[in-house]
Amino acid sequence: MDLELLLKNKNLSPMMRQYVETKLQNKNTILFYRLGDFYEMFFDDAILVSNLLEIALTGKDCGLEDRAPMCGIPYHAIDNFLPKLIEKGYKVAIAEQVEDPKLTKGIVKREITKIVTPGTFDANNINNNSQNNYIFSLYYDLNQYGLSIVDFINGDFFITNFNDVDTLIDLINKLKPKEILYNKYIIMANIDLESIAYNYNILLTNLDDNYFDKSHLNDNSYLNNLIKNIDIYDAVKDSASINAAIAVYLYLKNTQKIELSNFIKIKYYSLNDYMYLDSFTIRNLELFETIRDKDKIGSLFFVINKTKTAMGARLLKNYLLRPLSNIDKINYRLNAIKELKDNYVDILELNENLKEIYDLDRLLTRMMLKTINPRDLLSFKNSIKVLPEIKKILSKFENKFYKDVLSELVDISDIYDTIEKAILDEPSISVKDGNIIKNGYNNNIDELRDIKLNGKQKLTELEENEKQKYNIKNLKIKYSRVFGYLFEITNGYKGEIPSHFIRKQTLTNAERYTTKELDDLQYQILNADNKLNSLEYELFNEIIQYILDNIHKIKSIANAISKIDAINSLALVSIKNNYVCPEINNNGIINIKNGRHPVIESLNTKISFIPNDTYLDNENYIDIITGPNMAGKSTYMRQVAIITLLAHIGSFVPAEYANISLVDKIFTRVGASDDLVRGQSTFLVEMNEVANILDNATNNSLIILDEIGRGTSTYDGLSIAWAIVEYISNIIKAKTLFATHYHELSELEGKVNGVTNYNIAVIEQNNDIKFLRKIVKGSAKKSYGIAVAKLAGVNNKVLNRANNILSNLVKSDLLNNKNEIFDNDYFNVDNNLEDNDSINNKENINKCKQLIDIIKNIDITNLTPVNALVMLSDIKGTVDEIKD
Repeated sequence: MDLELLLKNKNLSPMMRQYVETKLQNKNTILFYRLGDFYEMFFDDAILVSNLLEIALTGKDCGLEDRAPMCGIPYHAIDNFLPKLIEKGYKVAIAEQVEDPKLTKGIVKREITKIVTPGTFDANNINNNSQNNYIFSLYYDLNQYGLSIVDFINGDFFITNFNDVDTLIDLINKLKPKEILYNKYIIMANIDLESIAYNYNILLTNLDDNYFDKSHLNDNSYLNNLIKNIDIYDAVKDSASINAAIAVYLYLKNTQKIELSNFIKIKYYSLNDYMYLDSFTIRNLELFETIRDKDKIGSLFFVINKTKTAMGARLLKNYLLRPLSNIDKINYRLNAIKELKDNYVDILELNENLKEIYDLDRLLTRMMLKTINPRDLLSFKNSIKVLPEIKKILSKFENKFYKDVLSELVDISDIYDTIEKAILDEPSISVKDGNIIKNGYNNNIDELRDIKLNGKQKLTELEENEKQKYNIKNLKIKYSRVFGYLFEITNGYKGEIPSHFIRKQTLTNAERYTTKELDDLQYQILNADNKLNSLEYELFNEIIQYILDNIHKIKSIANAISKIDAINSLALVSIKNNYVCPEINNNGIINIKNGRHPVIESLNTKISFIPNDTYLDNENYIDIITGPNMAGKSTYMRQVAIITLLAHIGSFVPAEYANISLVDKIFTRVGASDDLVRGQSTFLVEMNEVANILDNATNNSLIILDEIGRGTSTYDGLSIAWAIVEYISNIIKAKTLFATHYHELSELEGKVNGVTNYNIAVIEQNNDIKFLRKIVKGSAKKSYGIAVAKLAGVNNKVLNRANNILSNLVKSDLLNNKNEIFDNDYFNVDNNLEDNDSINNKENINKCKQLIDIIKNIDITNLTPVNALVMLSDIKGTVDEIKD
């Protein structure tokens, strides 16, 4: 429908003309237009919403020949319908009646009071939301990206700068913003925002250049102070991130139609302050959801999140997304956990108090938006109530963390006292319905409530007083719809009517009168309810404003509570799951004794998890891990990455001992997956991820690679895997765990720098295998693929035929015609990769040497039953492979 053309039609009704004018000012929104008790939608909005919400499409006379398509929802049911539109990525403009229809002649004035967007929508559940609701504001200028990251509901505000598209895409993958605001020059950048927005259900908004103009700092003192108080303002004042910050602030101010006050500080988010985790690693390590089912149960966050507040849960989630890269900051958290862990009773007491604290950040935003209700305010009061007890518990500790937290837990007992004195223990839900303020808080409210509750009694008392005073025995107070309350006196007392009685109505046998006292009482009675509700609403807002005047204090408390909640959660998890405090070093050593996978051990409590050791340093930095499927290679590698990650967030780790070197990045290539949306096969996805790793890893990185090269032919796959190991060894020198079925890669030990062979031990008995889940030195002798197929239930005819084929292949020596291809200097000269047609074959004498080494290194005095079985398995496997 062409609304601009429609507006030119002189026959358009006045009400519909007002609607069209309002809609034209908010073209990119769905307009909820208040008519009485309904929000109505018309024309294209009505057709769209009726389909989206599955509500009836009707019509309304609009002065034209055809009725306007119309649909509507009850105004009091908006919370049932609005979320569905927001979740689908739409903006909704709310047009309210800003005049009382009873007091207005003609069309009631309506104004947009708020524009609800995916990034500004506040879900109803105030205390059960660990998710952030981010808006990205992106400003592109001369190959520099300025980004502002804002969570309006929580009051978080970050800015950062970078120069490459990959960083932006990675931040989008990690933080999953609901909206992206951008300037027109983004079209010059090498990024397809529309495709990204489509894939992630992100609302895009192209803002006018005026939004990004720094001259706004001269006009808005609040915004100017926010910007000028950035810690590194002098370093970033000319950067693109400042433009982005200005734009998102103005966008929020214009959509919410209020002066913003919930942003206390803008923080500069330096990418160098944190370990780099790309989106593949976040997915592959299942930090927040499982790969297969997208389930929260089975994620690392599910295991370590024992927080009691939504604020603490959000902070803990951000710990995982932004692991620290500074030893002092890591130890700051570790030392806090260490002291708290030794005081289990205090942990439990903290939990009992923390669970009474509601989401202070979101409550503050609701106060600012004036959407808070009286019961929310009681939640706020109850949150304040437990703060003294929390401070008492924390005061026992000596660690700097707790002293810092205590300094942030400032005294706001005056706010508690005000709410306690003012707000009823069981107030109404709506601020407009009265029943909010306690008796004794305000004299006027007490009088109005007394009149409202005791109006009839006061009339009876006045009637009796007047009757006795003037000796008129049949004087009665009666009610008339026309005149209200009147004194009714029979005609027999006409000569005794006091002079101040004013006659208002004549009846057959009586007259009705009023007096100033009766008029005043009547006015009070008839208007007490409305006056009471209005006054209670006014006082409620005064209390809210009083709280907002102390927003800096409350934000400080919210920050402190989130930190103690997160640390308390990590302490509790470390006790219950037997985690240890890792040592942190910067000398390149990762040394883990009896490390465990925190998620798998927590989900399989009936089966004892088999722990494993890991040692990597600057000399031995690539482990080639062989062994059959299902033996536990992927689990082992993931647990090393997770233990390293946990150490960097300042958490205790699932191990007997851990000494973890600072790692700048963790990369993982684990598991197989297609990207059908982009038309990419499993192998192409794998190669994309590998390319990303090789391009971005450094010698301080940790790389996890699982079965590289599976998606192509054996020779191609083996060649790629071989070349990748050599490249990591010679060029990157990153600490790497490389699981593979290509046993030929075990030939690299001793010939390629940094490579050590490990395998997952198994026991083979009568063509059956038993997984020992133990990582031992040396390479696996077989892939045991047929044995694994048997475990999976493949029928015997297929298994027998497979064994027959395998025997023939071995006899034909199909894969053993190899030539020596080692070249340690290959990647250090100007050369191009060439196809390698063959791979070196070890002579049987080397097998014998391996057998002798295994036997010589057996420590009989300390040999456990499990290790004995492993040793026997290795010896038998080596003997089987030695040829006559």
